[in-house]
Amino acid sequence: MSECFSPQEHVLTPPLIIQQLLRKLAVPVRTRIEEPGQPAAQRVQAVLLEDSAGAVLVLYPRNQLLDLKRLNEVSGRPLSIIKPDRLSRMLTRHGLSSLPALPAITSSPCLYDERLLEQPVLLIEAGVPNLLLDISREHFQLLLGKAKPGLFGQPLSNIRLNLTRPTDDGTEIDQAVQNFTARRIQQRLGETMEIPPLAQTAQRIIKLRADPEANIDDITSVVETDPALAAQVIRWAASPLYAGPGQKVRSVEDAIIRVLGFDLVINLALSLALGRHLNQLSDPKQQRTPYWQQAIYTAALIEGLTRLMPLPQRPETGLAYLSGLLHNFGYLLLAHIFPPHFAMICQHQEANPHLAHGHIEQHLLGITREQIGSWMMRDWAMPDEIVTALRFQHDPDYAGPHCAYPNLVYLAINLLRGRGIGSSPPQPIPDGLLQRLGLEKSQVEHALDKVLKAEAALRELANNISQAR
Repeated sequence: MSECFSPQEHVLTPPLIIQQLLRKLAVPVRTRIEEPGQPAAQRVQAVLLEDSAGAVLVLYPRNQLLDLKRLNEVSGRPLSIIKPDRLSRMLTRHGLSSLPALPAITSSPCLYDERLLEQPVLLIEAGVPNLLLDISREHFQLLLGKAKPGLFGQPLSNIRLNLTRPTDDGTEIDQAVQNFTARRIQQRLGETMEIPPLAQTAQRIIKLRADPEANIDDITSVVETDPALAAQVIRWAASPLYAGPGQKVRSVEDAIIRVLGFDLVINLALSLALGRHLNQLSDPKQQRTPYWQQAIYTAALIEGLTRLMPLPQRPETGLAYLSGLLHNFGYLLLAHIFPPHFAMICQHQEANPHLAHGHIEQHLLGITREQIGSWMMRDWAMPDEIVTALRFQHDPDYAGPHCAYPNLVYLAINLLRGRGIGSSPPQPIPDGLLQRLGLEKSQVEHALDKVLKAEAALRELANNISQAR
């Protein structure tokens, strides 16, 4: 029999438990470094689920979405994703960083999507970062042993995201709401979603944001009439991120004039007012990074990137910052509009860690958070730049009107995901996107490092906003 591992073994090798298991099963494999562009149909995704009867290992190809409803029909069991801390303890005990798609690694029964066997070669995570096991279909079948086949994946090719037709968003959102509420009456979005009119503070801030003649006196008067907002502005001004050494802030006006400035205050105040508008919704904490923490990190990075852009390409700094603060506002709206189904979305995200949220939301609801968020921004008369930023933030090729805003959001969220901040896998950053923004890779990495060095201050700012809600 041939050697189990290729000559790359001395560079990067599977954990000892994986090597021993494969030798015991007499299954030859080769190791391969994980690289972009490897066929998703050949990549085997493993996920551990459970019910009252115990755990089940489920295997399916990465070009599919694991449909939990269909899986439960096939298995005849009400399976749900295993608790992350329990999985983490199991992986740590065996010296693994991820769950390999090897049925013998657990004592649990195994289900696999039979379309895996359509591939001549399969690629399995080796239990250490960036290393895959290359196994022929015949040897993979040996590994499956007594595992049971089924069809419970949804091919991603069948899930069509609306990336280019924002004019259809209203119809698609209304249809999704009808599907989940049994309504058949066409209504305007704000009424259909049963979201009450914006609070007076939020309305006044939006009007100021659109008024080119607005000044510091105007925003000061608005902030001072809202005690919670006033306290928050003073906290921001006193935080290490903004306050200079020995600098003391005694009033809202002091905070705006001497420390924060008009643009920063009006954008932070607006994001807080909109978030607070959904006051019955606490952060479900289903994301790896809490909502407001992710918003503040993204906004801070976008601000830094904007300042590096050449003047001809540079967008308005304040609006760019606000785009970052509000980029994931559709997440809050999803939880507010579809509360019975939001948990289902979160469960599918946990069961499909290889997928961005768009495919999951499109499959389950027929719309995405970006569609909902951008439509609501338009309904609230927010600037077109913000509407565009939210709607096209996941399209790296978007080059239409106000393209700098969604391009900056795409760049920022994927840079942060690459450093473990965010809830989806990072997507590639095309050279064309950097060219449109007039940025070099070295500049981008420098801006990211600078933001991460301010981690403590950014966390404090995010915590203050969260508590103020």
